[in-house]
Amino acid sequence: MFTPYTLPDAFSPAECDRIIEVARTAPLADAGLVRNAADHNVRRSDLAWLDEREGTGWVMDRIITLVARANREAYDFALSEFAESAQVARYGAEREGHFDWHSDIGAGVVAARRKLTMVVQLSDPGSYSGGVLELMPDAAIREAAQACGAAVLFPSFVLHRVTPVTAGERWSLTIWAHGPAFR
Repeated sequence: MFTPYTLPDAFSPAECDRIIEVARTAPLADAGLVRNAADHNVRRSDLAWLDEREGTGWVMDRIITLVARANREAYDFALSEFAESAQVARYGAEREGHFDWHSDIGAGVVAARRKLTMVVQLSDPGSYSGGVLELMPDAAIREAAQACGAAVLFPSFVLHRVTPVTAGERWSLTIWAHGPAFR
C-alpha cells in the first residue's frame, strides 16, 4: 500500500523544459531544511518556488489533477489542500548536489501535515550522472523512474534521498499534499 506510485507521462519533455526556464527567470535560492536551517552535508541544491514565478498556474492545475488521480488509484488518503508552493530543485555537479535520507513530514506546523509527496523528473536522464531519487518504503531501496516528465508519488513519511550528482545537473519539481494527521 505504501509503495511508490509512478505516472510515467505526467509532463511532456517540452513542458519540463518550460518549467526549468520559468525557474531560471530569477536567481535560485540555496536550499535549506525545515525552518530555514541549512546543512550542506544533508542537502546541497538550489530552489525556485513556483508561486514566486509568473506563468505557472498551468503547472499547479496539472499537479492537482495528477495528485487526485494517484491518491484515488493508490492511497485513498484524506487530503485537504496544497499548503506549500511547488518547488523546482536544481542539483548541480559543481557542488555534488544531493539530499541525504529524510522523510518529508517535518516538525513545522505545515510540514507536520504533509501526507503525499510528488516528485517530477524534469531533466533528461542522459544529461547528468548520479542524482538518483531513491525511496525506502520498507527494507528495500527502490529507484524512482528517471524518464523526463515521470512523476513518482509516495506517502510523505517514506524515507528517500537524491544521490550526489557527479556530472551535469538534475532538475526536479516537488509538491506536497496536506491533510489531517494519519490515524
